[in-house]
Amino acid sequence: MLKKFTWGHGVILALGSFIAFILFMILVFPNGKQNADLVTDDYYTEELNYQQVIDAKNNADALPEKPVYTQKPDGIYLAFPQAILPDNAKIHFDLYRTNDSNLDVKKELQLDSKNSVLIPAKVLSAGSYTLKLKWQFQKKPHEIDYDVQWK
Repeated sequence: MLKKFTWGHGVILALGSFIAFILFMILVFPNGKQNADLVTDDYYTEELNYQQVIDAKNNADALPEKPVYTQKPDGIYLAFPQAILPDNAKIHFDLYRTNDSNLDVKKELQLDSKNSVLIPAKVLSAGSYTLKLKWQFQKKPHEIDYDVQWK
């Protein structure tokens, strides 16, 4: 014998569906959650000093020539034009891995005789990086960012 579908059955069906949806969101959805690492642990302090970063990027934008990077099998080469050689021939670079902060690389290096520097392939993993290049030129800070896809 078939029962007639009443509004009470509809309420129970709606509540059951809602409970099933909530359980799905709680149990299944978090499994696809991505890593949400911060770029830095002391971001409040860095936020207060961010005007210096803006000034350094504006200084770099005003340069007639900019440093360039090239990818080769043995690593990433950073080359500086003769017109904008850094003070003391030192540069600082940060390679931020966009999905895993454990793969970040931060170093200060000395330019070689060809006004270039090599970031070796052994410190890189395949994936997407943000390369932040920082240097002093004519006693002013300069900074430029590149998006790098290492294969």
